[in-house]
Amino acid sequence: MKKIHLNTSHPYDVLIERGGIKKSGEYIAKVTASRKAAIITDDIVEKLHLQTVRESMEAAGFECTVFSFPNGEQSKCLATLGKIYDFLCESNITRSDIVVALGGGVVGDITGFAAASYLRGVEFIQIPTTLLSQVDSSVGGKTAIDIAGGKNLVGAFKQPALVICDSDTLKTLPESILSEGMGECIKYGMIRDEKLFELMESHNIEDIDDIMDEMVYTCIDIKRQVVENDEFDRGERMILNFGHTLGHALEGWHNYTDYPHGNGVAAGMCMITDKLAPQLSERLKKCVAAYKLPTGSDIPMSELLPFCVKDKKNEAKNINYIICNEIGKSEIVKVPFAEFCRLMEG
Repeated sequence: MKKIHLNTSHPYDVLIERGGIKKSGEYIAKVTASRKAAIITDDIVEKLHLQTVRESMEAAGFECTVFSFPNGEQSKCLATLGKIYDFLCESNITRSDIVVALGGGVVGDITGFAAASYLRGVEFIQIPTTLLSQVDSSVGGKTAIDIAGGKNLVGAFKQPALVICDSDTLKTLPESILSEGMGECIKYGMIRDEKLFELMESHNIEDIDDIMDEMVYTCIDIKRQVVENDEFDRGERMILNFGHTLGHALEGWHNYTDYPHGNGVAAGMCMITDKLAPQLSERLKKCVAAYKLPTGSDIPMSELLPFCVKDKKNEAKNINYIICNEIGKSEIVKVPFAEFCRLMEG
């Protein structure tokens, strides 16, 4: 097992271990005195991993209740959040109890927001089961839901009490979901670690398991460094959004239904690099394509830019975007939104 400690306002550990969910009850018991837990998952993960986690937790003395909702980004909404609140209430969850998010980014995001707001805050655990959620959304304390106005516009900062990353759970993923997670992994190499990027570009989706443990650990450690320096997203943490401005626009254009987040990040990275750092474009696209991710989009830029207006990184009439002029180095650039449009359409 490898362990990464985050020294945030609520310090916690990220445990990286193959077979780790089989010991989840043992690990969770060490961070809470309560022996009552509410497990929140989706209908796909429920069939794959719930029994393992529940049996482990019950063996450690936990009384468990379970709430499952339909898989997919469309469930990360106010309606599902309301059902989770009702479930927590019916389960008599108190501030001394624990909520467990078992699943991918959608499960982690909405469960974290529920935990941040129910009873004005209860402790929660992240057990991410997708590559994207292991390296990105489960670590750092950002929680949110989507509303009609845009993605992740309602949320809260809520650090988990523990994160358990089990690489073996990734073997149950369809190739398309594994590929989606690689969008975020490639992002980490681009913004902070050229050696990580070189490691990933020397492999492809067929043999990624050979470097999975090293890659996951490195990605999480990069996020740890950034989050510790800027926990509440007021400065440096914005670099984690490389590719996200256009990526979120692509998701929005598709009504958040049939365009995965990691695909948007991959395409967004390639599109902004094409425009503003063309010297890196071919190398980035080759790496992205090796993991069967999109290297761009046929959607006219004029149709995507209106979605960028709603980006969380905007300030008044300005927009903050991230660019990498060298692999492993990133820069936050603030420009008037009209100038950003000119750059993207030029």
